[in-house]
Amino acid sequence: MSAGSSFLQFWLNDSTRDTFLSQVLRDDLPAVRLACHDFSVRAAPFLFQELTITFRTSSFTRPARMAAIERIGRHVRRVTFNAPHTPETFLPPLLDPVTGEERAFIYSPRVNLLGTPGVKARIPKYGSWEVTDLLIKQYSPLFHAATDIPSFVRAFSAMPLLTQITISCPGQDPSQKYRRSVVDYALISLRIAIESAPLTDLTTLSLSPIHPAGVLYLRPVPGYGMLPNSVRRWTQIRSLVVQMDNYSSSYNSQTDHLKLLRSYLQTFSCKLTDLSFRWNGMKGPCPLSLDSEPCIVDRSPSASQMSVQSMKFVGLRYMQIENALMDASQISALIVRHRRTIREFEFEDIALRTGGWDEALAPLTKISGSEKWKNQQLEVMDVPLVLRHAGPEPTTVVRKEIVLEPDQRKRIWTKMRSKTGLEKGSSPSSRLEKVGSRGRDLLRGTPDHVKKLLRSSVLNWI
Repeated sequence: MSAGSSFLQFWLNDSTRDTFLSQVLRDDLPAVRLACHDFSVRAAPFLFQELTITFRTSSFTRPARMAAIERIGRHVRRVTFNAPHTPETFLPPLLDPVTGEERAFIYSPRVNLLGTPGVKARIPKYGSWEVTDLLIKQYSPLFHAATDIPSFVRAFSAMPLLTQITISCPGQDPSQKYRRSVVDYALISLRIAIESAPLTDLTTLSLSPIHPAGVLYLRPVPGYGMLPNSVRRWTQIRSLVVQMDNYSSSYNSQTDHLKLLRSYLQTFSCKLTDLSFRWNGMKGPCPLSLDSEPCIVDRSPSASQMSVQSMKFVGLRYMQIENALMDASQISALIVRHRRTIREFEFEDIALRTGGWDEALAPLTKISGSEKWKNQQLEVMDVPLVLRHAGPEPTTVVRKEIVLEPDQRKRIWTKMRSKTGLEKGSSPSSRLEKVGSRGRDLLRGTPDHVKKLLRSSVLNWI
């Protein structure tokens, strides 16, 4: 390849090369990297910028896999951590091998032993040697992989330029929502790894989907291995997406998960700019309006009013609430509370218990100073479209462009005027006086005429 070739000039220009590689399909990037060493180096950041990890026993413990993560970690920008609920993640009660009674197990992550392998070998992993021996014999290797915190920290420390993390924990059985599973222990290790790794560029967090108890293990509170800089790491988040499973068959059945959810969201109240929340399954209350939620306030008015206060995000610019059950007053209070910073909000699939949308969006009139925002509303509805015709096959019309000479156009126009009765000296109004009332209705285009036209036209087969 000559030094002055056009392709070499194109390839050595960072802007044109990166623009080209960003448009190449991800499935084609491995083939591009096989061309030569320079192609492999240049295409690697685009191929490995997204990484999906499905948690298994060997996800962070297999040496070859960890070596691969360390090689490509500097290119990773977005990580999806999948930890689905399966029969393998179910944890049975811990039983005493002699008496058969259930043994209590309190998990305390050994965060202070990170990076000290000598001390780790002399101290039992689960508090005491007896409990450690029971857990090794009765629980699957997947559980021990989920509690291997140093392997989680090592993996995420190899991705220092990470900007977005997506945590997905689908498939929880509603009957097991009060039992801790392997997924919960994996979330504890994941949270500690995110807090311990040098992820200074992390700004986006997505929990989609997450079971109700999942936020308990992702919340930086005293216990479960909290570090001194835990809160600082989570205040970096600017964009938060939460899609939480809702298992409650009754609206007033349980409220503990709502308080946990509210406490978790409160962690991001200082720096968050984009918030999107959705209930998966049945509609649930809005977690931002629990201070006025009847299912919480009505149970113990004095205690609830003291513990549950209105939540405000001081820098929120975009808010989206989906599949929720709210009052018009709650929506109005949300808008007023964030009126100084909010720029866009969406209320999708919201069922109003009391009031109407005019009352819910009334603060917009006060904020804007007029009612012009009502004229900009876009109403969307589903219109059925039948693609199969009910009658005979429509006739195919072939249109051709014919160029006529001036004399030919004049003869055709004269013939058309004679057929329609528009001869010289006669006007359409004079001809209209000669027809009856039925003819005038057809010519003027009344609604009945339009209906007849649509029935008899070619549109009747759509």
